[in-house]
Amino acid sequence: MRILLIEDDSEAASYLTKAFNEAGHLVHHASDGEEGYFLADDGVYDVMVIDRMLPKRDGLSIISSLRAEKNNIPALILSALGEVDDKVEGLRSGGDDYLAKPFAFSELLARIEVLSKRNNKNNDDTTILKLVDLELNRLSHTVIRSGKSISLQPREFRLLEYFMRNKGQVVTRTMLLENVWDYHFDPQTNVIDVHISRLRSKIDKGFDVQLLHTIRGAGYVLRDESQGEG
Repeated sequence: MRILLIEDDSEAASYLTKAFNEAGHLVHHASDGEEGYFLADDGVYDVMVIDRMLPKRDGLSIISSLRAEKNNIPALILSALGEVDDKVEGLRSGGDDYLAKPFAFSELLARIEVLSKRNNKNNDDTTILKLVDLELNRLSHTVIRSGKSISLQPREFRLLEYFMRNKGQVVTRTMLLENVWDYHFDPQTNVIDVHISRLRSKIDKGFDVQLLHTIRGAGYVLRDESQGEG
């Protein structure tokens, strides 16, 4: 995901940027409301995480202006103001979600992944996903590589679809558990290893170019070998 973080607390911003990066996401940080508004107005982000109380321009006015301009970037509001009335005001201003401080990062990450996924469902009508000679058809649930049909089980298909939607990006185990299985399994479970092994055997074995790579200590990435080492 491409995340726009608008947060004036430098310590909090540094922590969140590092945590999002470790989860495999790209983060741009704005430290005040004016800078945040201009970045958001570019429309190149998948989700926006915005503090409510900001210097130069407050978070709710930023969201309201974006919505008036038909900019529908999903917005999660972070705020120390956590009363019901505060949350209602935030949502009515155009916010998609509201999380009161203090919060657990795991909850924040899960919430923005849901927002991003919902936005992709609304805007991404791509039927066929491709990487080099690998092709996945979301409607017919078929996978082909170099003209050869590859049979995948339903979970393997969802796993490959998620990788192809995030091709070139490191995908962590937690991201796979939350987005492919839709459950919060124990990260130590070997369910991921088993399915990765099966999927790699089906889409890579017997082909000259290996596409599914393990990034030690980080997760996995689906990419053309020529773009970097796996």
